[in-house]
Amino acid sequence: MSSSGRTTRSARAVLGASVLALTLLGTSACGPDNSSADSAAVAGAPDLGLPSNLDDLKKWKFEDWEKWAKDYALPAATKGFWTLEKLLQAKPDEPIAPPAPQPAGTQAPAPAQPSPPGPATSAPGTKPPAGQPTQPGHPTTPAAPKASSTQQPASQAPAPPKQPSQQPPAAPQQPSQAPAQSPAQPPAQPSQPGQPPAQPADNGNDPLPKTVNAQPLQHPYTKLAVHGKLFADAPGSGPAAAAGLNHAQCSATVVADPAHPGKSNLVWTAGHCVHQGKGGSFYSNITFIPAFNSNAALSGGKQADESQYAPFGIWGATQAVTSPQWKAEGGKTGDAATHYDFAIVRVKPADGAKSLEETVGGAVPVWFNAPRDQLSISEYGYPAAPPYDGMELNRCESGKPGRLSYEPTRPPMMVIGCTMTAGSSGGGWLAVKDGKPALVSNVSVGKHTGDPMYQAGPYLDDVAAGAYDFLSKKG
Repeated sequence: MSSSGRTTRSARAVLGASVLALTLLGTSACGPDNSSADSAAVAGAPDLGLPSNLDDLKKWKFEDWEKWAKDYALPAATKGFWTLEKLLQAKPDEPIAPPAPQPAGTQAPAPAQPSPPGPATSAPGTKPPAGQPTQPGHPTTPAAPKASSTQQPASQAPAPPKQPSQQPPAAPQQPSQAPAQSPAQPPAQPSQPGQPPAQPADNGNDPLPKTVNAQPLQHPYTKLAVHGKLFADAPGSGPAAAAGLNHAQCSATVVADPAHPGKSNLVWTAGHCVHQGKGGSFYSNITFIPAFNSNAALSGGKQADESQYAPFGIWGATQAVTSPQWKAEGGKTGDAATHYDFAIVRVKPADGAKSLEETVGGAVPVWFNAPRDQLSISEYGYPAAPPYDGMELNRCESGKPGRLSYEPTRPPMMVIGCTMTAGSSGGGWLAVKDGKPALVSNVSVGKHTGDPMYQAGPYLDDVAAGAYDFLSKKG
C-alpha cells in the first residue's frame, strides 16, 4: 500500500468494503519490524519469573508462555450474570490518560518509574489516583508529547458529534480533517558493542495528529458483527460494589484463530480491560456481546430483551492472556506498560453450538510487526462517556498513524486523531493487508479534551504474537 493520497483513499475504500462484506482471513501474518530495539529490563521480573531482557521475551516459545501464564484459565462467567440492568449500569472504562504535557522545548515524556506492587482500590469506571490500576473500559490517560506547530488552536477544535436517539444514524462520512503527516524519523545513533541499543533521536515521538471526529455506524451492525462490547466485573466489595460500580465496559474485536481456522472463539481487547496490572489479577465474569445494539433496540433510552440487543448472543470468557509487561508494570497513566496494553480472550460457545466466528460471520486476522508507513487506520468502538452513551458503534477514519513513546527502548505506540471517549478502550484498529482488513492495534491511551483529541495503541510485535499463539494453541 503506497503512501500517496490516491492509494490511501483507495485503501480506506477497500477496508470499508471488506469489513462490510466480512471477507475475512483466518490466519495471522507478519511484516517487517520497523521499531527500535527493545531490551529494557522488565520491572518486577524476579517476582513474576520473567526474563530480564525483553529481547529474550520476544523469543519465548509455547512452553515458556505456558510455564509463565499460570492464570490464563478463567472461572466461567456466571450464567445470567449480565442482566440488562447491570449492562446499563456498567461504567465506561477510560483509555489510560496521557502524562502531563511537557515543558516547551522538550521532545517526549520521560519514562515512568514503576510503583510498588499493590492491589487496586478504585471502583471500575472511576478515575484512580496516580499509581493505582485503572479500571476496565477507561483508556489510559497519557502525558502528551509536545504538540506540533501545525496543530489547530484549542478554540478551533472540532466538537464531537452528538449521538443519535430514536432514528438510526446516517451512514458514516469521511472526516473533513486529515491527520497530520508525521515527519520522517531521524536516524538513531549506532550503539557500541556491549552497550544498550541506540534510542531514536526524537525519543520515538512524532507531532500529535489532528483531531478526527468519530462517526456513528448505520444500524443494523450485522455486517460489522466482529466488533462488540466487552463487560467485566472488577474485584472488590463495599459501597462501590453494592452500587454496581464494579461493573465496567470496553470494546473488542473477534480475531482469527490460527489453530482453529474458520472456527475462532478469540476476542482482542486492551490489557487494562481484563486485568488490573501490577499487583492485581484478572477481572471476573468477562463477557463479550458482538454487534451490541445492532438494531438500535436500546438507542435513545429504550428498553429491550436480550434477543434484541444481543442478536448473536452473550459469550462468557474462559481464558485470557495479556502481556507480561502489563501484568508486571501496568495500572498507571500512560507509561512504559501501555506499550504492551493488549489482551486476547477466549469465549465459550454453548454446548454443540457454532463457534463465535461462525456465528457472527467472520473474524479478523492479526497483523504483527506491520510496517507503520503503509498503514491507514480505521478504529471501531463503543464510546460511552459524554457526549456518547455507549449504545452506538462508532468509527474513526484516522489515516496514517504517528508514533508516541513513553519508553524509548520499547517500540513506539501508534497514535491517531479520534474523538471517541471512555468505553472505546480495547476497540480494534484495522488496516488493509492484501486487500482485506487486519487488526494492527487496540485503543489503550486516550486524550478526550482540548485539541488535539487523540488515542494511542500498542505496536503489536513478537511479544503480542507469542501471547496470541499461546492462547490459540491452548484452545
